[in-house]
Amino acid sequence: MSNTAWIEALADLQQKGEPCVLVTIIEERGSTPRNAGSKMVVSRERLYDTIGGGHLEYKAQQIAREMLENRSRDTRLERFSLGASLGQCCGGATVLLFEPMGQPQAHIAVFGAGHVGRALVPLLASLPCKVRWIDSRESEFPAHIPAGVEKVVNDEVVDEVAEMPAGSYFIVMTHNHQLDLELTAAILKRNNFTYYGLIGSKSKRAKFEHRLRDRGFQPEIVQRMRCPMGIAEVKGKLPIEIAVSIAGEVIATYNANFGENTVDGEKPLPMLVPASRRSQAG
Repeated sequence: MSNTAWIEALADLQQKGEPCVLVTIIEERGSTPRNAGSKMVVSRERLYDTIGGGHLEYKAQQIAREMLENRSRDTRLERFSLGASLGQCCGGATVLLFEPMGQPQAHIAVFGAGHVGRALVPLLASLPCKVRWIDSRESEFPAHIPAGVEKVVNDEVVDEVAEMPAGSYFIVMTHNHQLDLELTAAILKRNNFTYYGLIGSKSKRAKFEHRLRDRGFQPEIVQRMRCPMGIAEVKGKLPIEIAVSIAGEVIATYNANFGENTVDGEKPLPMLVPASRRSQAG
């Protein structure tokens, strides 16, 4: 492999939305296997390029995989003495920099490829998010799907709710009120999401609350549903205005959750505006 294989690997993994850690030798003293500036990329499955092999590389790989497992977003510096403890006889010392790359801040399922969906998905695709765009109607999707977005055509749209990891974001804006209700019930039943937004008016929310109560959903779970969704101060009715409002709320949510440790992927929905204004906006 060439010494620039890590560049291609990084680009390829980022295109796929697959997290990885970039490991760089930033300092060397004495005799070391590779020069400062040498890099390798560690994904969950593979190593790309090399920082010299041997036990140092093995230790670096262990640290990188642990960072991937913990979804760490913080860079780390680690100093290694290349003595007997690392099974290397060079006798030098090396400092390695570990940089997490491409860790999505949010896994987002967008249900519905109508006007607002088509305006919203490109915005979400430009954020550090992994997006699954779901509709039963192939014809509704545009010819060009943004990079990093997975298009899902499935007649059984509700089945896709179970495919998302814990802590996901769900955005529902389908062409059908009954389908919106079934999706809402499936998402609230999981109750391990970070964010759930449903497109619609206050009267739609009231109807859904009533129907969900009839199905036995507890009020505190139903309260987690954002409907109307988006930033209340953005009043526009154009698809792009609605989309920007929703994207803004998604950004505010993952910023509020940034760096939080999760328990089984569960995170509380942060309060995006003070309670006094939230009650007016609700």
